[in-house]
Amino acid sequence: MLSLKQIAQYNEEGFTVAPDLLTRSEVEAVLAEIESIKGGATVAQHNAERMEMEPNQGPEGKSVRRIYEPCTFYPWFRSFSESEKILDVLEQLVGPDLFFHLSKINMKPPLLGSIVEWHQDLTYYPHTNSDCVTVLFYLHDADSSNGCLQVIPGAHRKRVLDHTAQGLFQGKVTEAVDPSKAVFVEGKAGSVIFMHCLTPHSSAPNLSAKPRTTLILGYRAADAFPIYLKGKTEAQESHSRLVRGRDASEARFALTSFPMPRFPRGVKSLYELQELSREGVAVRS
Repeated sequence: MLSLKQIAQYNEEGFTVAPDLLTRSEVEAVLAEIESIKGGATVAQHNAERMEMEPNQGPEGKSVRRIYEPCTFYPWFRSFSESEKILDVLEQLVGPDLFFHLSKINMKPPLLGSIVEWHQDLTYYPHTNSDCVTVLFYLHDADSSNGCLQVIPGAHRKRVLDHTAQGLFQGKVTEAVDPSKAVFVEGKAGSVIFMHCLTPHSSAPNLSAKPRTTLILGYRAADAFPIYLKGKTEAQESHSRLVRGRDASEARFALTSFPMPRFPRGVKSLYELQELSREGVAVRS
């Protein structure tokens, strides 16, 4: 459970950290499951529907950068996403009725891990209110050297930042971001970060010899309903499910307006969309 100070930090700064929320044995169990999923995957031979490989490696390269929706495809992770101690914390933050709605595993291999540029999660999947929480589980020690999370505290209480260029969603903030306001969210393996869906965040490449693996789960209050996006909402909602309390019969509207993303073309992940944007392809499609 979170302390009153941690809850206040979440509300005021848009994130809080629960150190050692996972035990060492729990961290090892998660990592073992990840290795089982990865198996012998290579750039040349892997399940592209469930896994994304790091670019800039040969066909026999084995560095994975993302596993898609582990809590949908793998029963062990589905059970993990319904852990009582995680749901207890979420209930403190957004109330007793909770939906799970997304999962992914991001990996930054040593000297290789990809950059994640500044963005706000809710811009990818608009909802009727912002009681949506991203939960990040550090599975390795994470600091500035191996690409830990960076956030801009308090920015979740301000306006939504521009993520567009020429009217198309770029998957990243396209206006100036003041790096002096950013803080590194460092933590030991087993630390868990609870982050508001409008907190601007990013992570740098892993320039160290240490791996950095993060399990990321998304939850929302049951009365936060998705705003329909053709071709996107159905796919996103195929992973959602009630995990605590009761389903909501009414949507709660707490946002007077919200920018709806116009995706330039079918993209599989944040990484791909941001890469297209950097290359200028996303604004030309």
